[in-house]
Amino acid sequence: MSDIFSVKEETPAAYTLKFKKPFEYDGQSYTELTFNWDALTGEDSLAIEAELQAMGKFIVSPTFSGEYLVRMAAKACTPPVGQDLLRALPISDYNRIRSAARSFLLSTEQ
Repeated sequence: MSDIFSVKEETPAAYTLKFKKPFEYDGQSYTELTFNWDALTGEDSLAIEAELQAMGKFIVSPTFSGEYLVRMAAKACTPPVGQDLLRALPISDYNRIRSAARSFLLSTEQ
């Protein structure tokens, strides 16, 4: 009977943001960005934390840190992009990516 209430949620393993118009950055044009969250590893997470610590920024909860999430998204992006590109996006697109990264982390904390 307890199996009836045991529901396993699917994790959002990937997210694709399609731009309304091409986004130009550093001589490149992007029509979409895809983020493969499942490709990330514990080593990626530790590298992000180490980078932030080296900058004097300490993260209490990666799930709610914009600095952590933008770096996580850059590591998950295919094709690879730097976090500087993500920071240059219009805020509405940046927030969609940040929300997708946060949703993925929240889905894995169960």
